[in-house]
Amino acid sequence: MYLKKILFAIIVMGLIAGGIFTYKVYHAIFSPNTKFTSEEAFVYIPSSAEFGDVSRLLEPFLKDGVTFRQLALRKGYVLNVKAGKYALKKGMNNNEIINALRSNNIPIKVSFNNQERAENLAGRIASQIEADSLSLLDAMRDSQFMNANGLDEANLLTIYIPNSYEFFWNTSAEKFRDRMLAEYQRFWNEGRLNKATALNLSPAQVISLASIVHKETAKVDERPRVAGVYLNRLRKNMLLQADPTVIYAIKKSNGNFDTVIKRVLYKDLELDSPYNTYKYAGLPPGPIAMPDISAIDAVLNPENHDYLYFVANVENFGYHKFAKDLVQHNRNKEQYIRWINAQQIKR
Repeated sequence: MYLKKILFAIIVMGLIAGGIFTYKVYHAIFSPNTKFTSEEAFVYIPSSAEFGDVSRLLEPFLKDGVTFRQLALRKGYVLNVKAGKYALKKGMNNNEIINALRSNNIPIKVSFNNQERAENLAGRIASQIEADSLSLLDAMRDSQFMNANGLDEANLLTIYIPNSYEFFWNTSAEKFRDRMLAEYQRFWNEGRLNKATALNLSPAQVISLASIVHKETAKVDERPRVAGVYLNRLRKNMLLQADPTVIYAIKKSNGNFDTVIKRVLYKDLELDSPYNTYKYAGLPPGPIAMPDISAIDAVLNPENHDYLYFVANVENFGYHKFAKDLVQHNRNKEQYIRWINAQQIKR
């Protein structure tokens, strides 16, 4: 009888211990383990991260880091950490968190617009993906890559078409660059290539001209007309005489691209720079900024007209007055000069 009591006690204790163990296992796997109040939180895991780094990154988001680490060890995640951006949903349990970190690297939208230099582009991209600006700049300027794709320091920005693109956050600098080359090649489809050929321009030349058009006017509906002016001047072997190229030349000469220049002076037109289209014929050696698609397509689809000149329209700000001859242009220009003097804009 005494032996039966002992056996019964052992069984009861075993059941209790088993129940406690089962509860702990259930708690570790299936109980909610997030402590943030928003609907979701994002974790960015670097490419060099080990499990200890992941644990530290997750610490602000988890109620119980111990049970997370225990389950991560059992599920083999400790030795299978993957870089990327991951979403944690409010109320997730450890099992769901680990599954998300294993297989749900979230793509992000990377966007960039009208940077004037590779340094600016690298900085803009580095603020959005894991790669730092120096590694991005090194990848862009890699001599083997540039030589293989007909690029040089002056035109290396040509292949970066401003837009929004989907990337993984942990994309490397080289993969970003290579993807941009692929997007550039896709952008130059048969239709666009045929239009460039009809204008007797290469894709790189189209983009150089588009960068001037982009800087000349922010009005998308006016860009085909402005493009038409410059194409007319090229066909007549006239100097482009584009003020934005002079401004770029000044910035490049000074080494300060943060300079704000609202007025081009006559002395500026004498600056000896291949970007000064008042002094050197044809297109500059590369784009003066990264033109957006509307400016590129404006060059490929220019307005057909006889205009050779234009100047800012002070009666309709943002737009320009166009002229077919120098006499009319000078009249338009006088009106603009009177206005800019009245504004006391000296530089």
